[in-house]
Amino acid sequence: MTQVSPVPPLGVRENFILDDRIRGVPPGTAGLDSSLVGQQGWHPADGAMSLPMLTLDEAAFAANRDLFLRYAKEQGVAVAPHAKTPMAPDLARSLVEAGAWGTTVADVRQASVMLKAGLSRLILANEVGGAGGAKRLAVLAGAWPEAELFAFADSVAAVNALAGAWRADAALAPLRVLVELGAGRAGARSVAEAEAIADAVTASGGRLLIAGVGTYEGAAAQPDTARTDAAVAGLLAMAADVFLRLRARLGGEAPLIVTAGGSVFFDRVVADLSPVVSGDGKATLVLRSGAIFFHDHGTYDRSLGSLDARHGFAIGGEAASARQLFRPALRLWAEVLSRPEPGLAICGMGMRDVSFDQGFPTPVAVYRAGQRLSDARPDAKVIKLNDQHAFLSLEALSQEAGSELAVGDVIEFGISHPCTCLDRYRVIFGVDATGHVRHAFPTFFG
Repeated sequence: MTQVSPVPPLGVRENFILDDRIRGVPPGTAGLDSSLVGQQGWHPADGAMSLPMLTLDEAAFAANRDLFLRYAKEQGVAVAPHAKTPMAPDLARSLVEAGAWGTTVADVRQASVMLKAGLSRLILANEVGGAGGAKRLAVLAGAWPEAELFAFADSVAAVNALAGAWRADAALAPLRVLVELGAGRAGARSVAEAEAIADAVTASGGRLLIAGVGTYEGAAAQPDTARTDAAVAGLLAMAADVFLRLRARLGGEAPLIVTAGGSVFFDRVVADLSPVVSGDGKATLVLRSGAIFFHDHGTYDRSLGSLDARHGFAIGGEAASARQLFRPALRLWAEVLSRPEPGLAICGMGMRDVSFDQGFPTPVAVYRAGQRLSDARPDAKVIKLNDQHAFLSLEALSQEAGSELAVGDVIEFGISHPCTCLDRYRVIFGVDATGHVRHAFPTFFG
């Protein structure tokens, strides 16, 4: 298997005050500066920290970060990781400091969070709306005149709203507009619609600038593989076509970007769009993958299995297994609350605490009195979630001598789909190789 180099630890600049209203923080804690959290000796299974809670394996996150950025560099593409996944400025900043081209956000408020954190090159990979959304974006742009903002637009109406907001404030620098193409979600559905959007940008009298093409191939996915392949290929082919049309319209010197790529089909984006973009000389292909840096035990693990099946990943010029190299970085910790009947444990974790839209959490290990007791076998499973309860089937748990699961045991779970788990937490606790808390990363989901 391809080896990767060791990576440096993460850092934190977003200092704040911790108290026991925050998940994970031990009861009775008040007024603790977050910069001191690593000195407390906390561990999710020690019986002191409030459960359920979410942790980030810092070494796994950093390794995923450096692996994906290395892949991108070797492929000659740039990365603007989607910050909507964790909405944690420290983690977004770590990606940019490690070499990411910029940062992606989904709306104006998310842009504000990242700008305040010092991240000034942003792709707004979503429509901002009509006149109201355009005015809000204009206010933000005015407050951050040095920011480099790229905004999606998928209709003449959206362009006209942006143009109106920018004409109303002559002090604003022209806004860079990306013509959004789409399938299954927002985005122009035809080359003719894309041309009309470009015409509207040109008609803004210089208040808006054509900056390139944006799309999201993940939304084109279909129920079966063959239809998905065709839909993704068709969307990426249209993106290449529109890019060439914009280049012909603007001439050879204007810098442009082409941006696509989530955490499932980024290899297809590189294979299909790199040739036309790299041959341009003045354009950059920007991937917007976000969940890849966290990975998981569920939906993204399966997706990387599919990527491996199509031989889509390479490091150092050699084919490599993405599924083996990327590591799940998130864990959810919950306590056994009840053993109401044989073969069943009720854990203190539910739909309010963990993602479930793309699969239930996976038991990883069992702890007792702060010590790791055993691994959970791969066929151990959560069979149902209530608001704050997980129903855990026990037949598959390893039954070492004296290790029968008991009330008070702590179970470490892997999650499926980081995006819909992270947004439940005000703080992500970063842990070291021993599982002890090192850092507290605040999130800003609103």
